[in-house]
Amino acid sequence: MSLAGIAFCQAPSDVAAHIMVQDDLDAFLQVILDLGRFPEARYLGEFGGCYLRNTKVSVKELEHAQNSVGSFGGDNRAGIEGTLHRISAIRSRKGAIVGLTCRVGRAVSGQVDMVSDLLQYGKSILFVGKPGVGKTTVMREIARVLADEFHKRVVIVDTSNEIGGDGNIPHSAIGGARRMQVPEPSMQHRVMIEAVENHMPEVIIVDEIGTEAETHACRSIAKRGVMLIGTAHGERLQNIIKNPTLSDLVGGVETVTLGDGEARARSCQKTVLERQASPTFDFLIEMRDRHYWVTHQTEKSVDMLLRGKNPQVEVRRRDKMFKVVIEKSKAYDKCDS
Repeated sequence: MSLAGIAFCQAPSDVAAHIMVQDDLDAFLQVILDLGRFPEARYLGEFGGCYLRNTKVSVKELEHAQNSVGSFGGDNRAGIEGTLHRISAIRSRKGAIVGLTCRVGRAVSGQVDMVSDLLQYGKSILFVGKPGVGKTTVMREIARVLADEFHKRVVIVDTSNEIGGDGNIPHSAIGGARRMQVPEPSMQHRVMIEAVENHMPEVIIVDEIGTEAETHACRSIAKRGVMLIGTAHGERLQNIIKNPTLSDLVGGVETVTLGDGEARARSCQKTVLERQASPTFDFLIEMRDRHYWVTHQTEKSVDMLLRGKNPQVEVRRRDKMFKVVIEKSKAYDKCDS
């Protein structure tokens, strides 16, 4: 694949044989094309980037790149049909494209081993983690496994076509899961409810939950007994608790005034923070990196953190042979940062 004169070359895989990478670049993260600057490549696990040539990006090259991809949506994202790659635009005040971020999408098989035991419970799982840690990649494989191996009716609400790829025919990486595209990002919550009301799913998968309407849609779906698999903006559980828009995903937070006896029994002040309701997601997984995940039982961990205590969590990681190791009942503050 080439884009604006930049060649994308296959990089060798450095992972074990049972983790398979389909049709994309293992180490490659993204290409930056900014008008009047040198094109730059950025790689996973490396700071900074490297220039791909010694001539600057021109308007003609940006126009060529724009014409080579699908149309940009309201979130300034586009894709390349039949692939998982994502192209994001930077526009001038007049609306002209002056920069492109070309992010390589990957279909990775084997990552689901990290949570295969949790999937058997049929409980809802929320993934959080910094950008680039692989949340969307995990969503994609979970969709395939739940549809093809667990034989569930799976519907993906794919706002930017990142999970199922661009075009009307979804990428083979999602297996037998169905995909509903979203016309505009602001309509994601409506499509989530539509999926439940019209298509009888047993599982809904949604990436980048970020608005109050979407959190309310998640709670409505969970109350109907549908399993939810989602991602949200934030690196740790505390980020979700403190975010007034997203805190409902983990039960919400309210201020409670305790009686004198209860305050003495708890050895705390009379005014405390408590969880408002049952969490929408039964499990929350912090993806610290691609091979180190911290798993919370959401209800227990939220209650402990609100009381200023240290919850017990499960650490899921890969050893040097890339086998999954699960450390149970580990103190949260002892987990690697």
